[in-house]
Amino acid sequence: MNTDKKHQTPNIKHRTSKKLQTSSFNTREWRLFRSLKFDVWCFSGVWCLVFGVCVASEPDVRRDAAVIAVEQVLPAVVNIATETLVQYQYNDPYDDMLRRFFGWPAGPVRTQKRLELGSGVIVQEDGYLLTNQHVVRRANRIQVKLWNGREYDAERIGESESRDVALLHIKAASGEKFKAVKFAAEDDLLLGETVLALGNPFGLGGSVSKGILSSKNRRTASGDQPLDIDDWLQTDAAINPGNSGGPLINLRGDLIGLNCATINPQSGHGVSFAVPVKQVIESLSMFLSPESTASLWFGARVKTNGNSLEVSLIQPGSPAEKAGLRRGDQVLQVNGQAVPAPMVFNRLVSQSPEHEVNFKVRRGAEQQTIKVHMLSFPDLIRQKLGFTLLELTPQTAGRMGVKAGESLFIEEVEKNGPADRAELQRGYLLASIDGQTTSEIKAAATILAGKKKGEQAELTVVVPRRIANFIEFRQGTVQATVR
Repeated sequence: MNTDKKHQTPNIKHRTSKKLQTSSFNTREWRLFRSLKFDVWCFSGVWCLVFGVCVASEPDVRRDAAVIAVEQVLPAVVNIATETLVQYQYNDPYDDMLRRFFGWPAGPVRTQKRLELGSGVIVQEDGYLLTNQHVVRRANRIQVKLWNGREYDAERIGESESRDVALLHIKAASGEKFKAVKFAAEDDLLLGETVLALGNPFGLGGSVSKGILSSKNRRTASGDQPLDIDDWLQTDAAINPGNSGGPLINLRGDLIGLNCATINPQSGHGVSFAVPVKQVIESLSMFLSPESTASLWFGARVKTNGNSLEVSLIQPGSPAEKAGLRRGDQVLQVNGQAVPAPMVFNRLVSQSPEHEVNFKVRRGAEQQTIKVHMLSFPDLIRQKLGFTLLELTPQTAGRMGVKAGESLFIEEVEKNGPADRAELQRGYLLASIDGQTTSEIKAAATILAGKKKGEQAELTVVVPRRIANFIEFRQGTVQATVR
Protein backbone atom coordinates (compact mmCIF):
# COMPACT_ATOMS: atom_id res chain seq x y z
CA MET A 1 0.00 0.00 0.00
CA ASN A 2 2.74 2.35 0.97
CA THR A 3 4.63 1.36 -2.14
CA ASP A 4 1.62 2.19 -4.30
CA LYS A 5 1.25 5.57 -2.69
CA LYS A 6 4.88 6.32 -3.33
CA HIS A 7 4.39 5.46 -6.98
CA GLN A 8 1.24 7.57 -7.25
CA THR A 9 2.80 10.73 -5.93
CA PRO A 10 5.58 10.90 -8.55
CA ASN A 11 3.02 10.19 -11.24
CA ILE A 12 1.01 13.17 -10.15
CA LYS A 13 4.07 15.39 -10.10
CA HIS A 14 5.08 14.13 -13.53
CA ARG A 15 1.74 14.98 -15.01
CA THR A 16 1.85 18.42 -13.50
CA SER A 17 5.33 19.04 -14.82
CA LYS A 18 4.40 17.77 -18.28
CA LYS A 19 1.38 20.08 -18.39
CA LEU A 20 3.50 23.08 -17.52
CA GLN A 21 5.98 22.25 -20.25
CA THR A 22 3.22 21.87 -22.82
CA SER A 23 1.72 25.22 -21.83
CA SER A 24 5.08 26.90 -22.16
CA PHE A 25 5.57 25.38 -25.59
CA ASN A 26 2.15 26.51 -26.78
CA THR A 27 2.79 30.07 -25.63
CA ARG A 28 5.94 30.29 -27.73
CA GLU A 29 4.06 28.90 -30.73
CA TRP A 30 1.26 31.41 -30.23
CA ARG A 31 3.67 34.30 -30.17
CA LEU A 32 5.27 33.08 -33.38
CA PHE A 33 1.84 32.65 -34.98
CA ARG A 34 0.75 36.16 -34.01
CA SER A 35 3.96 37.57 -35.42
CA LEU A 36 3.41 35.75 -38.71
CA LYS A 37 -0.24 36.83 -38.84
CA PHE A 38 0.73 40.50 -38.24
CA ASP A 39 3.21 40.24 -41.12
CA VAL A 40 0.46 38.87 -43.36
CA TRP A 41 -1.88 41.73 -42.40
CA CYS A 42 0.79 44.33 -43.01
CA PHE A 43 1.60 42.77 -46.37
CA SER A 44 -2.10 42.73 -47.26
CA GLY A 45 -2.39 46.39 -46.27
CA VAL A 46 0.54 47.35 -48.48
CA TRP A 47 -0.91 45.29 -51.32
CA CYS A 48 -4.28 47.11 -50.98
CA LEU A 49 -2.53 50.48 -50.80
CA VAL A 50 -0.36 49.88 -53.86
CA PHE A 51 -2.67 47.91 -56.12
CA GLY A 52 -6.07 49.12 -54.89
CA VAL A 53 -7.66 45.67 -54.93
CA CYS A 54 -9.34 45.85 -51.48
CA VAL A 55 -13.06 46.40 -52.11
CA ALA A 56 -13.79 47.54 -48.55
CA SER A 57 -11.49 50.58 -48.73
CA GLU A 58 -12.56 51.77 -52.20
CA PRO A 59 -14.28 55.23 -51.94
CA ASP A 60 -17.76 55.76 -53.35
CA VAL A 61 -17.26 58.09 -56.30
CA ARG A 62 -20.86 59.31 -56.00
CA ARG A 63 -20.29 60.91 -52.58
CA ASP A 64 -18.74 64.14 -53.81
CA ALA A 65 -18.73 67.51 -52.05
CA ALA A 66 -22.29 68.29 -53.18
CA VAL A 67 -23.70 65.06 -51.72
CA ILE A 68 -21.88 65.61 -48.42
CA ALA A 69 -23.16 69.19 -48.21
CA VAL A 70 -26.75 68.05 -48.83
CA GLU A 71 -26.47 65.35 -46.17
CA GLN A 72 -25.21 67.96 -43.74
CA VAL A 73 -27.87 70.61 -44.38
CA LEU A 74 -31.02 68.67 -45.31
CA PRO A 75 -32.00 67.93 -41.66
CA ALA A 76 -32.16 71.71 -41.10
CA VAL A 77 -34.55 72.32 -44.03
CA VAL A 78 -38.29 72.46 -43.29
CA ASN A 79 -41.45 72.51 -45.37
CA ILE A 80 -43.83 75.31 -44.42
CA ALA A 81 -47.62 75.25 -44.79
CA THR A 82 -49.62 78.38 -44.00
CA GLU A 83 -53.31 78.96 -43.46
CA THR A 84 -54.65 82.46 -44.03
CA LEU A 85 -58.19 83.54 -43.20
CA VAL A 86 -59.37 85.99 -45.82
CA GLN A 87 -62.41 88.08 -44.91
CA TYR A 88 -64.59 89.50 -47.61
CA GLN A 89 -67.98 91.11 -47.90
CA TYR A 90 -70.35 90.68 -50.81
CA ASN A 91 -70.98 94.12 -52.27
CA ASP A 92 -74.27 94.46 -54.04
CA PRO A 93 -74.95 97.95 -55.48
CA TYR A 94 -78.55 97.86 -54.28
CA ASP A 95 -77.42 96.91 -50.77
CA ASP A 96 -74.99 99.84 -50.79
CA MET A 97 -77.80 102.22 -51.77
CA LEU A 98 -80.15 100.87 -49.11
CA ARG A 99 -77.39 101.06 -46.48
CA ARG A 100 -76.53 104.66 -47.35
CA PHE A 101 -79.99 106.13 -47.63
CA PHE A 102 -82.07 103.96 -45.34
CA GLY A 103 -79.51 102.84 -42.76
CA TRP A 104 -79.73 99.14 -43.53
CA PRO A 105 -76.98 97.13 -41.83
CA ALA A 106 -73.97 95.99 -43.80
CA GLY A 107 -74.00 92.49 -45.24
CA PRO A 108 -72.33 89.64 -43.35
CA VAL A 109 -68.56 89.32 -43.44
CA ARG A 110 -67.54 85.94 -44.83
CA THR A 111 -64.29 84.10 -44.16
CA GLN A 112 -62.37 81.90 -46.56
CA LYS A 113 -59.26 79.79 -45.89
CA ARG A 114 -56.27 80.11 -48.19
CA LEU A 115 -53.49 77.50 -48.01
CA GLU A 116 -49.95 78.11 -49.29
CA LEU A 117 -46.66 76.19 -49.23
CA GLY A 118 -43.04 77.26 -48.88
CA SER A 119 -39.69 76.35 -47.35
CA GLY A 120 -37.45 77.42 -44.49
CA VAL A 121 -34.16 76.64 -42.77
CA ILE A 122 -33.39 76.24 -39.05
CA VAL A 123 -30.64 78.61 -37.86
CA GLN A 124 -30.66 77.94 -34.10
CA GLU A 125 -30.80 74.53 -32.46
CA ASP A 126 -33.60 75.68 -30.14
CA GLY A 127 -36.00 75.95 -33.06
CA TYR A 128 -35.53 79.38 -34.65
CA LEU A 129 -35.82 79.30 -38.44
CA LEU A 130 -35.73 81.70 -41.37
CA THR A 131 -37.94 81.92 -44.44
CA ASN A 132 -39.19 84.54 -46.90
CA GLN A 133 -41.61 87.09 -45.56
CA HIS A 134 -43.95 86.55 -48.50
CA VAL A 135 -44.31 82.88 -47.49
CA VAL A 136 -45.88 83.69 -44.09
CA ARG A 137 -47.35 87.14 -44.78
CA ARG A 138 -50.73 87.53 -43.03
CA ALA A 139 -50.81 83.80 -42.18
CA ASN A 140 -53.10 82.92 -39.28
CA ARG A 141 -51.48 79.54 -38.75
CA ILE A 142 -48.01 78.28 -39.66
CA GLN A 143 -46.96 74.63 -39.65
CA VAL A 144 -43.50 73.23 -40.35
CA LYS A 145 -42.56 69.70 -41.34
CA LEU A 146 -39.04 68.35 -40.81
CA TRP A 147 -37.15 66.04 -43.15
CA ASN A 148 -37.98 63.07 -40.89
CA GLY A 149 -41.73 63.70 -41.04
CA ARG A 150 -42.22 65.38 -37.67
CA GLU A 151 -44.66 68.30 -37.73
CA TYR A 152 -44.92 71.34 -35.47
CA ASP A 153 -46.78 74.62 -35.25
CA ALA A 154 -44.61 77.72 -35.50
CA GLU A 155 -45.00 81.32 -34.38
CA ARG A 156 -43.85 84.47 -36.14
CA ILE A 157 -41.09 86.35 -34.27
CA GLY A 158 -40.23 89.09 -36.74
CA GLU A 159 -40.46 89.96 -40.41
CA SER A 160 -39.03 92.44 -42.88
CA GLU A 161 -41.12 93.16 -45.94
CA SER A 162 -38.35 95.22 -47.53
CA ARG A 163 -35.80 92.39 -47.27
CA ASP A 164 -38.37 89.59 -47.70
CA VAL A 165 -37.06 87.74 -44.63
CA ALA A 166 -39.04 86.36 -41.67
CA LEU A 167 -37.98 84.69 -38.40
CA LEU A 168 -40.15 81.91 -36.95
CA HIS A 169 -39.91 79.79 -33.82
CA ILE A 170 -40.99 76.15 -33.65
CA LYS A 171 -43.41 75.37 -30.80
CA ALA A 172 -41.60 72.29 -29.49
CA ALA A 173 -41.20 70.66 -26.10
CA SER A 174 -38.85 72.41 -23.69
CA GLY A 175 -35.26 71.34 -24.26
CA GLU A 176 -35.89 69.81 -27.69
CA LYS A 177 -33.02 70.50 -30.09
CA PHE A 178 -32.89 70.69 -33.88
CA LYS A 179 -30.20 70.52 -36.54
CA ALA A 180 -29.18 74.06 -37.57
CA VAL A 181 -27.38 75.37 -40.64
CA LYS A 182 -24.15 77.39 -40.41
CA PHE A 183 -23.86 80.89 -41.88
CA ALA A 184 -21.21 81.67 -44.47
CA ALA A 185 -19.12 84.78 -43.95
CA GLU A 186 -20.96 87.84 -45.25
CA ASP A 187 -18.64 88.49 -48.20
CA ASP A 188 -17.35 84.95 -48.80
CA LEU A 189 -18.90 84.51 -52.25
CA LEU A 190 -17.14 83.35 -55.42
CA LEU A 191 -18.60 83.95 -58.85
CA GLY A 192 -18.96 80.63 -60.63
CA GLU A 193 -18.79 78.51 -57.47
CA THR A 194 -21.16 75.55 -57.22
CA VAL A 195 -24.29 76.25 -55.20
CA LEU A 196 -27.21 74.07 -54.10
CA ALA A 197 -30.84 75.14 -53.66
CA LEU A 198 -32.85 73.09 -51.15
CA GLY A 199 -36.57 73.32 -50.50
CA ASN A 200 -40.11 72.17 -51.13
CA PRO A 201 -40.93 72.88 -54.80
CA PHE A 202 -44.61 72.44 -55.70
CA GLY A 203 -45.11 70.82 -52.27
CA LEU A 204 -43.16 67.73 -53.34
CA GLY A 205 -41.06 67.54 -50.16
CA GLY A 206 -37.30 67.85 -49.70
CA SER A 207 -35.66 68.60 -53.05
CA VAL A 208 -32.21 69.66 -54.25
CA SER A 209 -31.15 71.51 -57.39
CA LYS A 210 -27.59 72.37 -58.43
CA GLY A 211 -26.07 75.30 -60.26
CA ILE A 212 -23.47 78.03 -60.01
CA LEU A 213 -23.41 81.49 -58.48
CA SER A 214 -24.08 83.56 -61.59
CA SER A 215 -23.92 87.02 -60.00
CA LYS A 216 -23.55 88.74 -56.65
CA ASN A 217 -25.83 91.61 -55.68
CA ARG A 218 -25.24 94.45 -58.12
CA ARG A 219 -25.69 97.44 -55.81
CA THR A 220 -25.36 98.42 -52.17
CA ALA A 221 -28.70 98.54 -50.34
CA SER A 222 -29.43 101.94 -48.82
CA GLY A 223 -31.81 102.60 -45.96
CA ASP A 224 -34.90 100.44 -45.67
CA GLN A 225 -35.83 100.51 -49.34
CA PRO A 226 -37.24 97.24 -50.69
CA LEU A 227 -34.70 94.84 -52.14
CA ASP A 228 -35.01 93.94 -55.80
CA ILE A 229 -33.22 91.95 -58.49
CA ASP A 230 -30.17 94.23 -58.28
CA ASP A 231 -29.74 93.34 -54.59
CA TRP A 232 -30.16 89.57 -54.87
CA LEU A 233 -27.78 86.74 -55.65
CA GLN A 234 -28.35 85.18 -59.06
CA THR A 235 -28.01 81.46 -59.76
CA ASP A 236 -28.99 79.01 -62.46
CA ALA A 237 -30.02 76.41 -59.86
CA ALA A 238 -33.72 75.72 -60.36
CA ILE A 239 -35.94 77.62 -57.87
CA ASN A 240 -39.62 76.84 -58.34
CA PRO A 241 -42.84 77.77 -56.48
CA GLY A 242 -42.53 76.29 -53.00
CA ASN A 243 -38.74 76.75 -52.92
CA SER A 244 -39.17 80.24 -51.48
CA GLY A 245 -37.49 80.56 -48.09
CA GLY A 246 -35.29 77.51 -48.53
CA PRO A 247 -31.50 77.71 -48.20
CA LEU A 248 -29.00 78.39 -50.95
CA ILE A 249 -25.72 76.81 -49.77
CA ASN A 250 -22.16 76.41 -50.97
CA LEU A 251 -20.19 73.14 -51.10
CA ARG A 252 -19.12 73.63 -47.49
CA GLY A 253 -22.75 73.39 -46.45
CA ASP A 254 -22.81 77.05 -45.35
CA LEU A 255 -25.85 79.28 -45.90
CA ILE A 256 -25.15 81.96 -48.51
CA GLY A 257 -28.74 83.06 -49.20
CA LEU A 258 -32.49 82.43 -49.01
CA ASN A 259 -34.19 81.35 -52.23
CA CYS A 260 -36.80 83.93 -53.12
CA ALA A 261 -37.69 84.28 -56.81
CA THR A 262 -37.20 83.18 -60.39
CA ILE A 263 -37.63 84.80 -63.78
CA ASN A 264 -40.83 83.95 -65.60
CA PRO A 265 -40.02 80.94 -67.84
CA GLN A 266 -41.55 82.82 -70.77
CA SER A 267 -38.87 85.49 -70.33
CA GLY A 268 -35.88 83.21 -69.82
CA HIS A 269 -34.57 80.04 -68.21
CA GLY A 270 -31.93 79.37 -65.58
CA VAL A 271 -32.28 82.75 -63.85
CA SER A 272 -33.19 82.47 -60.16
CA PHE A 273 -32.54 84.73 -57.17
CA ALA A 274 -31.77 84.54 -53.44
CA VAL A 275 -31.56 87.07 -50.61
CA PRO A 276 -27.80 87.43 -49.79
CA VAL A 277 -26.56 86.12 -46.44
CA LYS A 278 -25.44 89.64 -45.43
CA GLN A 279 -29.01 90.89 -45.66
CA VAL A 280 -30.22 87.76 -43.86
CA ILE A 281 -27.83 88.35 -40.93
CA GLU A 282 -28.86 92.02 -40.69
CA SER A 283 -32.51 90.96 -40.63
CA LEU A 284 -31.80 88.39 -37.91
CA SER A 285 -30.15 91.10 -35.80
CA MET A 286 -33.25 93.25 -36.23
CA PHE A 287 -35.62 90.41 -35.36
CA LEU A 288 -33.71 89.58 -32.17
CA SER A 289 -34.34 93.01 -30.70
CA PRO A 290 -36.83 94.29 -28.11
CA GLU A 291 -38.54 96.28 -30.87
CA SER A 292 -39.49 93.07 -32.71
CA THR A 293 -40.22 90.72 -29.83
CA ALA A 294 -41.59 92.97 -27.07
CA SER A 295 -42.73 96.23 -28.78
CA LEU A 296 -40.15 98.18 -26.76
CA TRP A 297 -37.95 100.97 -28.13
CA PHE A 298 -34.34 100.12 -27.28
CA GLY A 299 -32.49 101.62 -30.22
CA ALA A 300 -29.42 99.37 -30.50
CA ARG A 301 -28.46 96.22 -32.37
CA VAL A 302 -25.91 93.59 -31.45
CA LYS A 303 -24.09 90.91 -33.42
CA THR A 304 -21.78 88.05 -32.57
CA ASN A 305 -18.08 88.91 -32.67
CA GLY A 306 -16.05 85.80 -31.92
CA ASN A 307 -17.16 84.53 -28.51
CA SER A 308 -18.84 87.76 -27.44
CA LEU A 309 -21.61 90.17 -28.43
CA GLU A 310 -20.82 93.58 -29.83
CA VAL A 311 -23.04 96.63 -30.31
CA SER A 312 -23.23 97.02 -34.07
CA LEU A 313 -25.69 99.91 -34.44
CA ILE A 314 -26.98 102.81 -32.34
CA GLN A 315 -30.11 104.70 -33.36
CA PRO A 316 -29.79 108.49 -32.94
CA GLY A 317 -32.00 109.85 -30.16
CA SER A 318 -32.89 106.37 -28.91
CA PRO A 319 -32.94 105.25 -25.27
CA ALA A 320 -29.70 103.34 -25.90
CA GLU A 321 -27.90 106.42 -27.22
CA LYS A 322 -29.23 108.68 -24.46
CA ALA A 323 -28.04 106.18 -21.84
CA GLY A 324 -24.51 106.15 -23.27
CA LEU A 325 -24.20 102.90 -25.24
CA ARG A 326 -21.79 103.22 -28.15
CA ARG A 327 -21.13 101.26 -31.30
CA GLY A 328 -18.32 98.77 -30.71
CA ASP A 329 -19.11 98.26 -27.02
CA GLN A 330 -18.58 94.64 -26.00
CA VAL A 331 -21.54 93.40 -23.95
CA LEU A 332 -20.36 91.46 -20.89
CA GLN A 333 -23.55 91.21 -18.82
CA VAL A 334 -27.23 92.09 -18.96
CA ASN A 335 -28.90 92.52 -15.57
CA GLY A 336 -26.00 90.69 -13.97
CA GLN A 337 -26.12 87.67 -16.28
CA ALA A 338 -23.71 86.60 -19.01
CA VAL A 339 -24.97 86.79 -22.61
CA PRO A 340 -23.44 84.02 -24.72
CA ALA A 341 -25.80 84.41 -27.69
CA PRO A 342 -28.15 86.96 -29.31
CA MET A 343 -31.17 84.89 -28.25
CA VAL A 344 -30.19 85.18 -24.59
CA PHE A 345 -29.46 88.90 -24.98
CA ASN A 346 -32.89 89.58 -26.45
CA ARG A 347 -34.69 87.56 -23.77
CA LEU A 348 -32.90 89.30 -20.88
CA VAL A 349 -33.42 92.78 -22.32
CA SER A 350 -37.06 92.26 -23.30
CA GLN A 351 -38.02 90.80 -19.91
CA SER A 352 -36.36 93.52 -17.81
CA PRO A 353 -38.62 94.78 -15.00
CA GLU A 354 -40.08 98.26 -15.57
CA HIS A 355 -38.30 98.30 -18.97
CA GLU A 356 -34.99 99.21 -17.26
CA VAL A 357 -31.87 97.30 -18.34
CA ASN A 358 -28.48 97.30 -16.62
CA PHE A 359 -25.54 96.63 -18.94
CA LYS A 360 -21.92 95.90 -18.16
CA VAL A 361 -19.84 96.66 -21.24
CA ARG A 362 -16.18 96.83 -22.16
CA ARG A 363 -15.12 99.91 -24.08
CA GLY A 364 -11.47 99.71 -24.98
CA ALA A 365 -9.62 98.68 -21.83
CA GLU A 366 -12.32 99.91 -19.44
CA GLN A 367 -15.53 98.36 -18.13
CA GLN A 368 -18.63 100.49 -17.67
CA THR A 369 -22.11 100.02 -16.21
CA ILE A 370 -24.94 101.62 -18.21
CA LYS A 371 -28.65 101.75 -17.41
CA VAL A 372 -31.12 102.02 -20.31
CA HIS A 373 -34.80 102.88 -19.83
CA MET A 374 -36.79 101.58 -22.80
CA LEU A 375 -40.10 102.98 -24.02
CA SER A 376 -43.21 101.06 -25.07
CA PHE A 377 -44.37 101.73 -28.62
CA PRO A 378 -47.47 103.73 -27.55
CA ASP A 379 -45.21 105.89 -25.34
CA LEU A 380 -42.79 106.34 -28.24
CA ILE A 381 -45.61 107.57 -30.51
CA ARG A 382 -46.88 109.97 -27.84
CA GLN A 383 -43.36 111.27 -27.26
CA LYS A 384 -42.71 111.87 -30.96
CA LEU A 385 -46.07 113.23 -32.20
CA GLY A 386 -48.33 113.69 -29.20
CA PHE A 387 -51.25 111.40 -29.98
CA THR A 388 -52.53 107.97 -28.97
CA LEU A 389 -53.33 105.34 -31.60
CA LEU A 390 -55.52 102.24 -31.45
CA GLU A 391 -55.64 99.26 -33.78
CA LEU A 392 -59.08 98.67 -35.31
CA THR A 393 -60.77 95.36 -34.60
CA PRO A 394 -62.83 93.79 -37.42
CA GLN A 395 -66.02 94.67 -35.53
CA THR A 396 -65.07 98.33 -35.02
CA ALA A 397 -63.85 98.63 -38.60
CA GLY A 398 -67.13 97.16 -39.84
CA ARG A 399 -69.18 99.70 -37.89
CA MET A 400 -67.09 102.52 -39.34
CA GLY A 401 -67.36 101.15 -42.85
CA VAL A 402 -63.62 100.59 -43.31
CA LYS A 403 -61.42 97.50 -43.57
CA ALA A 404 -59.47 96.27 -40.54
CA GLY A 405 -55.70 96.38 -40.85
CA GLU A 406 -55.58 99.34 -43.24
CA SER A 407 -55.33 102.23 -40.75
CA LEU A 408 -55.07 103.22 -37.09
CA PHE A 409 -57.69 105.03 -35.04
CA ILE A 410 -56.61 108.31 -33.39
CA GLU A 411 -57.92 107.90 -29.85
CA GLU A 412 -56.48 110.98 -28.15
CA VAL A 413 -54.60 114.14 -29.19
CA GLU A 414 -52.31 115.94 -26.76
CA LYS A 415 -53.07 119.65 -26.48
CA ASN A 416 -50.45 121.83 -28.20
CA GLY A 417 -48.54 118.73 -29.29
CA PRO A 418 -47.29 118.13 -32.86
CA ALA A 419 -50.50 116.29 -33.87
CA ASP A 420 -52.67 119.06 -32.39
CA ARG A 421 -50.72 121.73 -34.25
CA ALA A 422 -51.26 119.69 -37.44
CA GLU A 423 -55.02 119.97 -36.69
CA LEU A 424 -55.56 116.24 -36.18
CA GLN A 425 -58.56 115.24 -34.08
CA ARG A 426 -59.87 112.25 -32.22
CA GLY A 427 -61.72 109.92 -34.59
CA TYR A 428 -59.44 110.50 -37.58
CA LEU A 429 -57.76 107.47 -39.16
CA LEU A 430 -54.00 107.37 -39.74
CA ALA A 431 -53.38 105.54 -43.04
CA SER A 432 -49.64 106.06 -43.51
CA ILE A 433 -46.51 107.91 -42.37
CA ASP A 434 -44.12 109.10 -45.06
CA GLY A 435 -45.95 106.92 -47.56
CA GLN A 436 -45.53 103.75 -45.49
CA THR A 437 -48.72 101.97 -44.47
CA THR A 438 -49.51 102.04 -40.76
CA SER A 439 -51.64 98.94 -40.41
CA GLU A 440 -50.53 98.35 -36.80
CA ILE A 441 -48.97 100.32 -33.96
CA LYS A 442 -45.63 98.53 -34.40
CA ALA A 443 -45.39 99.85 -37.96
CA ALA A 444 -46.07 103.44 -36.90
CA ALA A 445 -43.60 103.22 -34.00
CA THR A 446 -40.88 101.72 -36.19
CA ILE A 447 -41.16 104.58 -38.68
CA LEU A 448 -41.14 107.25 -35.98
CA ALA A 449 -38.22 105.66 -34.13
CA GLY A 450 -36.00 106.58 -37.07
CA LYS A 451 -37.08 110.23 -37.00
CA LYS A 452 -34.84 112.84 -35.37
CA LYS A 453 -36.09 115.81 -33.40
CA GLY A 454 -37.22 118.61 -35.70
CA GLU A 455 -37.76 116.39 -38.75
CA GLN A 456 -41.05 116.42 -40.63
CA ALA A 457 -43.42 113.45 -40.80
CA GLU A 458 -45.97 113.35 -43.60
CA LEU A 459 -49.18 111.86 -42.23
CA THR A 460 -51.90 110.53 -44.51
CA VAL A 461 -55.20 110.71 -42.66
CA VAL A 462 -58.74 109.68 -43.47
CA VAL A 463 -61.49 111.89 -42.07
CA PRO A 464 -64.86 110.15 -41.65
CA ARG A 465 -67.94 112.36 -41.73
CA ARG A 466 -71.48 111.17 -41.17
CA ILE A 467 -74.09 112.58 -43.52
CA ALA A 468 -77.62 111.48 -42.74
CA ASN A 469 -77.49 107.68 -42.65
CA PHE A 470 -74.19 107.12 -44.37
CA ILE A 471 -70.52 107.94 -43.78
CA GLU A 472 -68.35 109.92 -46.15
CA PHE A 473 -64.55 109.56 -46.10
CA ARG A 474 -62.11 112.23 -47.15
CA GLN A 475 -58.38 111.61 -47.37
CA GLY A 476 -55.57 114.14 -47.12
CA THR A 477 -52.00 114.67 -45.92
CA VAL A 478 -50.59 116.92 -43.19
CA GLN A 479 -47.07 117.70 -41.98
CA ALA A 480 -46.16 117.21 -38.32
CA THR A 481 -42.86 118.18 -36.68
CA VAL A 482 -41.30 115.38 -34.65
CA ARG A 483 -40.20 116.38 -31.18
